[in-house]
Amino acid sequence: MDKFRIVGERPLNGQVSISGAKNSALPCMAAALLTSETVTLHNVPYVRDIITLRRLLEDLGATVLTPELHTHKIRAHHIELFEAPYDLVKTMRASVLALGPLLARFGQAKVSLPGGCAIGTRPIDLHLEGFRLLGASVELEAGDVVASAPARGRLQGADVHLGNVTVTGTENLMMAATLAEGRTKIHNAACEPEVKDLADLLNKMGARVHGAGTPTIEIEGVETLGAAEHSVIPDRIETGTFLIAAAITQGELKVKDCRPEHSTALISKLREIGVQVEEADRSTLLVHSKDGNHSLSACDVVTEPYPQFPTDMQAQYMALMTQARGRSAITETIFENRFMHAAELRRLGARIDVNGRTATIEGPTPLKGARLQASDLRASASLVLAGLAARGETVIDRVYHIDRGYEKIEAKLRAVGADITRDRE
Repeated sequence: MDKFRIVGERPLNGQVSISGAKNSALPCMAAALLTSETVTLHNVPYVRDIITLRRLLEDLGATVLTPELHTHKIRAHHIELFEAPYDLVKTMRASVLALGPLLARFGQAKVSLPGGCAIGTRPIDLHLEGFRLLGASVELEAGDVVASAPARGRLQGADVHLGNVTVTGTENLMMAATLAEGRTKIHNAACEPEVKDLADLLNKMGARVHGAGTPTIEIEGVETLGAAEHSVIPDRIETGTFLIAAAITQGELKVKDCRPEHSTALISKLREIGVQVEEADRSTLLVHSKDGNHSLSACDVVTEPYPQFPTDMQAQYMALMTQARGRSAITETIFENRFMHAAELRRLGARIDVNGRTATIEGPTPLKGARLQASDLRASASLVLAGLAARGETVIDRVYHIDRGYEKIEAKLRAVGADITRDRE
């Protein structure tokens, strides 16, 4: 397995361009299953999760062409299989996003249950209950979800009340409802920018989706969807990771090709603790620590659904808090097991105590390089950030986790002054 070697204590300076959001590109790719015509997606990041979903689409019978690295032309004209097998779902839970489109267009779908994952169980019960409300028959057979449309062929519009906010659940049900007969209303829908981006694509395909980005989404079903061309939004989590990279290394970065309005909660928190973040224009942020890390003040944070502080930035923020003055508490409300990076940060010298869903950090703490092991995608990012701030060499094993969601992160960091290399094995 590949590993990163990082020699820290080097301020980052320069500019970095943000890639497309993989959490938006994935549902947009799945949405191509809703039509027999070509869906063209631009600004698709070249990351492991995208490669996995492309493989799934091709296994189903779709044609996926990449005339350019970040452009995918997907045509699901001759779908021959209606199943997402376990070997793909276990490596990427977003594979369950095939369920809604397959069920809506072809009236049948079989998707392996994702099971647990490193950061929590993340069950898909809400997806399945929503499909049942749309008239589908949903059964569990030997670890697979087997779903079929009503006897007369089309799903039926319905009122769906989600018990908890679920991004993939909202997306799955929204896609299924586009081809349902009648009107569907999704209550307590996820408000993430990625949900709205998917809705924008669906509407370009001929769907009638209203209210995406709010807690109530209305979908007026249509009989067929057609071709569309769409550019995926920038990745707000990559944006936030580079904002923290500049702060934790006492550097100065120009973060380009981003959407500042998608990161307001994080930007507000960074400004509160003493990081200087300015909007140069609608797609560029300037970030630097005013007088070094010792000017940063510890500040508590609670992860909550969008537009509040994102759970996907919790690990990176924890790394930054090791360098802030005072005691901070991070409370994780979304996932029950998302502090595994804390033990690895302690190997660098961080003072972190975990009690249930709250981690308490004492800072500032001098960090010293050590050998670390990544446990999940965002934990990987936090270890890289800590390695950039640590004295000496840090080696991070199992960086395939970070490859799932960050496009060539080591190359981007090297370009702005980091001493980071990838050892291939």
